[in-house]
Amino acid sequence: MGDAPRNVRLLFAARIVRMFAYGLLGVVLVLYLAARGLDEARIGLLLTLTFLGDAVVSLWLSTHADRWGRRKALLVGAALMLLGGVVMALTGDFILLTIAATIGVISPTGNEVGPFLAVEQAGLAQVVPATERTRFFAWYNLMGYAATAVGALVAGVLSESLQHAGWSDQQSYAALFWAYGGLGLVIAGLIARLDGTVEAPARARAAEAGAVFGLRESRGTVLRLSALFSVDAFAGGFIVQSFLVYWFHVRFGVGESALGGVFFGTNLLSGLSALAAVPLARRIGLVNTMVFTHLPSNVLLMLVPLMPSFGWAAAVLWARHMISQMDVPTRQSYVSAVVPEAERSAANGVTGTARQLGTALAPLCAGVMPAAALLAGGPFFFAGGLKIVYDLALWRSFRRVKPPEEQGPRRG
Repeated sequence: MGDAPRNVRLLFAARIVRMFAYGLLGVVLVLYLAARGLDEARIGLLLTLTFLGDAVVSLWLSTHADRWGRRKALLVGAALMLLGGVVMALTGDFILLTIAATIGVISPTGNEVGPFLAVEQAGLAQVVPATERTRFFAWYNLMGYAATAVGALVAGVLSESLQHAGWSDQQSYAALFWAYGGLGLVIAGLIARLDGTVEAPARARAAEAGAVFGLRESRGTVLRLSALFSVDAFAGGFIVQSFLVYWFHVRFGVGESALGGVFFGTNLLSGLSALAAVPLARRIGLVNTMVFTHLPSNVLLMLVPLMPSFGWAAAVLWARHMISQMDVPTRQSYVSAVVPEAERSAANGVTGTARQLGTALAPLCAGVMPAAALLAGGPFFFAGGLKIVYDLALWRSFRRVKPPEEQGPRRG
């Protein structure tokens, strides 16, 4: 990526810093809240409100970014990171903690939250050639996975080192929130160096009338994609990493170190699979890559609970992650390609929020499954089956809706 334009390098740098910051807090957030004296019920309420707040902030900023300015939206997000980190570090008051976590773009899981993803993707699509868009998105995702992993590692090492030096648990965790706020400042500095080529065309700011969630021409397409993506995310919410860790531990009796190795492998393979999607998408198209890599990965998902041993189950899970994330950069590239330039941030924001809400609802439904069904692999079968339905519906609905680079005669 050394030959990338300056704006691309700045957007990638902002992504790396942000995902590193999310990785820091993903490890210690709940530990910090407990050290502050919050009980399980209040921690659960705060996390729920954080998920909802992240979704609201993301939707509001991303659906206005194309008209107000993408750089302005990203700077607001960075300012919220700074505010959230500082307030969380300073107070133990439940109400203030809740407000800071809700509007401060805090990630409870270490994954992407807030408006950044939608707006950055729109900016990237604006400044790279259409034929290279998927390649850049693949690297964008890979670097995010790597930065989150490094952030999580640093959080564990740094907090333990501070405790060995005589700091209390609470003080060591608070230091990471100060670091999080400081990284918000770093991101603001990077965003401030972007130039106007990342912005939507000027006509976007004049297109207020008739827009719903920032969408006019693309409203129908985006709403159909959002409905489908929410189904996929809802299914995926049944097999989030925390559930998989619990299932492996209960089913096979394996310890934390072995599980850590398993999920280090899944994250590494997920990032590499995003890169593998690029040549395939050039050959068979974005929608076909999304669907025809996702289908076998879902079959593999349903095979995991049928395996007779931990080794076999982990191997099948790894095999799944070798192809399961090939739909991520292709999905992101496709959304940016099939909507007008002036509506890219809004389209990414609406589809991303739909996915986030779908994921948030799934654990509530999984919780009503009988324990025997959970242990026997019920969530694997439900998630895999529903994801297959999503794949087929997506292919049926959008196989003829081609991005610009796939229209006309296909070249070798």
